[in-house]
Amino acid sequence: MLRPTPFVAVLLLCALAAPPAFAQAPPDDPDLDFSFEQPDFTLITLPTTLRLPRFKSAFRVTHRFGRALGQGDFSDLVEDLFGLDSGAQIGLEYRFGLMRGLQAGIHRTSDKTIEFFSQYNLRQQGESWPVGVGVLASIDGTDNFRDKYSPALGVAISRTIPRWAALYVEPIWVNNSNPLPSELADDNDSFLIGLGARVRIRPTVYLVGEVVPRVAGHDPGVTHGTFGIEKRAGGHMFQLNFSNGFGTTMGQIARGGLNNDDWYLGFNISRKFF
Repeated sequence: MLRPTPFVAVLLLCALAAPPAFAQAPPDDPDLDFSFEQPDFTLITLPTTLRLPRFKSAFRVTHRFGRALGQGDFSDLVEDLFGLDSGAQIGLEYRFGLMRGLQAGIHRTSDKTIEFFSQYNLRQQGESWPVGVGVLASIDGTDNFRDKYSPALGVAISRTIPRWAALYVEPIWVNNSNPLPSELADDNDSFLIGLGARVRIRPTVYLVGEVVPRVAGHDPGVTHGTFGIEKRAGGHMFQLNFSNGFGTTMGQIARGGLNNDDWYLGFNISRKFF
């Protein structure tokens, strides 16, 4: 009886392991394609309409330093390394693609606020439809989701300029945005209009900005505003930003910024797992 040579044995194993000739490759998922206009699932604090592929996930860190850049003279600011030596509010976020077009996640900040959020993308921009549309729903609670719950509902509308920019309009209603007791509150809701843009200025560099005015209801403080610059590196996005407040959840954003004379250094880091 002839023994097969090692080379023949390898060929036989490869033949046995190979899929049948009639087997079809898995269908291409367009959600896996990279978007130059929308490289991330958030702008700075506002969501984008980028779809998270089914059963894929992403992680994000938000960081806002506690020292205002306008406090003290320049030498004091340098000694404090532009606020890096001060305390900070940090957020950790994880999101997961539940099904085609539907994603959900959790975001926790270091002041013990926890937000659960979801987004369903109704339509994508294309030849037959001029904008992308996503429905937003979230609820955040203080004291590790044991107190002061603030549910929110909204719509994210995007218009992209291929390979160069994305513009956003996001009407959002937030309930229980006033942390005071109900008997002391004139308004307990806030209606926001989020406005934002991301512009690609280099192959992997973007300028970003957003402003979220309250057009009705409870509106303490000043209008939340933030801007920044970001760099894409593979599945990572590194963003340096400047904002007039520390809010990163919908309830926090509805309560506005602190002061238009005080701006705070911060950063976001995100990572896609696909």
